[in-house]
Amino acid sequence: MKALVFHGPGQSAWEDVADPGLREPTDAIVRVDAVTICGTDLHILKGDVPDVRPGTILGHEAVGEVVEAGSDVRTVRPGDRVLVSCITACGRCRYCREGAYGQCLGDGGWILGHRINGTQAEYVRVPHADLSTHLLPGAVDSKEAVLLADIYPTAYEVGVLNGGVRPGDTIAVVGAGPIGLAAVVTARLYTPERIIAVDPVPARLEAAKHLGADAVAAAGDEAEALVADLTEELGADVVIEAVGVPGSFEACTRMVRPGGHVANVGVHGKPATLHLEDLWNKNVTITTGLVDTYSTPTLLRMMAAGRLPASPLVTHTFPLERMEEAYDVFSRAGDTGALKVVLGEQQHDVLTVRAG
Repeated sequence: MKALVFHGPGQSAWEDVADPGLREPTDAIVRVDAVTICGTDLHILKGDVPDVRPGTILGHEAVGEVVEAGSDVRTVRPGDRVLVSCITACGRCRYCREGAYGQCLGDGGWILGHRINGTQAEYVRVPHADLSTHLLPGAVDSKEAVLLADIYPTAYEVGVLNGGVRPGDTIAVVGAGPIGLAAVVTARLYTPERIIAVDPVPARLEAAKHLGADAVAAAGDEAEALVADLTEELGADVVIEAVGVPGSFEACTRMVRPGGHVANVGVHGKPATLHLEDLWNKNVTITTGLVDTYSTPTLLRMMAAGRLPASPLVTHTFPLERMEEAYDVFSRAGDTGALKVVLGEQQHDVLTVRAG
């Protein structure tokens, strides 16, 4: 089969690899029908995630058809169309029993495209398939459903829920890429007073307004001034960091009000300075986290009911064999307008960006 293989920082290739096979009776083999590229994949290619070994197939988000299931798999069978979660869960360890699947001790957590071969391939082996896949209703399109593998549960759990968003809050979302835009969408479920989206790319700010942001600003002093102006100098109740660079995290700590909450979602490859000399007396809560995907069934029901927008986030589609081109487009989002790039066997044309 073909797959996108990581060969070290700055090096990857769409090439022939061996087909995956069942290794454990709890495994399933899924033929990939739709897959996407995550910002975390770009971090890996930059060398920001050094525990990813050369030779690993990248990717941790997919939709496809089960073609083989191990003898202990009970919830899916060959022929089922499933969502492959970005998080693998054994279901037996302490963390899984608490619903903290991202911290799974039973060879789970974030392993696809990280510690084992991932989803950017024609086929993928999914360990612990009972808890790591979700049956998809026919009404949910594959290229939309794939957004439930990572970006929607990550934005919702690590951003909105960890941030403690409440009705009437002022929320600043720093970074209007796919995760930030999904945070805008899911924060709206809690009827905040306003949502402010921050990003240096005008097309992403337009997309944020289309998805429900009440105000937008470029990054830097403009954003901090807007938050101060809209809150009578108090600061935002919740600031969601969805970039993963030191400057954006430090800006978030300046935008939050005393007693407020900074929810860090971005993947950081470098240290960020925590200015306790400014924060020590402000009762600010800072949370970090890896998504657990416990919310995926709820989000899937919402998408099936038409209450969770997905199409506006998918700006480009490609067939699987154009994986390297898709990476190039996604990595130059400032130039290409890319938000979420989806690849699949049935995708043949590159779509134009839909920002408004």
